[in-house]
Amino acid sequence: MENYQENFKEGEMTKRIENVTGQISSKTYLCISLAAMAASATLKCLGHKHTALFVGQWATPFLLFGIYNKIVKTEGHD
Repeated sequence: MENYQENFKEGEMTKRIENVTGQISSKTYLCISLAAMAASATLKCLGHKHTALFVGQWATPFLLFGIYNKIVKTEGHD
């Protein structure tokens, strides 16, 4: 396992993405996720069933982005 980590290097594109997303707080991702849930509930109440389902599915990826962001900030990268 140790040899694998020594041979594995992140690409320049990954480093650039992490540098940009690292400037965004994890709390921002949480707020965006909550906003997606609220928008979905509002759309559902207004009778836009399919659009509500579509928007509601955005919450999970934003939460995952926030978790990834937090891990990168605390554990670092190459």
